[in-house]
Amino acid sequence: MGTLFLERNFSPFDILVKNFFNTEEQFQTPTNRILNHPLDVYEDPDGLYFDIACTGLTKKQIDIKVEDDVLKVSYTKKDDKEDENLHIHHSGIAKRSFNLGWKIARRFELTKIEASMKDGLLKLFIPLQPESKPKAVSIK
Repeated sequence: MGTLFLERNFSPFDILVKNFFNTEEQFQTPTNRILNHPLDVYEDPDGLYFDIACTGLTKKQIDIKVEDDVLKVSYTKKDDKEDENLHIHHSGIAKRSFNLGWKIARRFELTKIEASMKDGLLKLFIPLQPESKPKAVSIK
């Protein structure tokens, strides 16, 4: 927003109009386009679940890392031009690179994360810490 000139001869309406038509600043269009990767995140009394779509990928191509309390899942697409004998006539499956990350609450035990992959769906399960599970408290 431009500089506001507060002088006695300007009314609030004058300042509003001046700031509205101020051409010093331009609206900037976003340069990064955020693509949402298809996934589901849900929780039950046992823990936290992630279902991440990985169509056309193998489990060796996906990198899963845990750093402190951050879970990172990524895939880097290789250049198709590496194999000169490969002639692609049509490519309809989008194997886009992705780099996903989530900060996981301390009530989940990241050291016991389980991962499985079936039919192009990567499933991650993070169990709750034993002391984090809900307990029934009786009133004395």
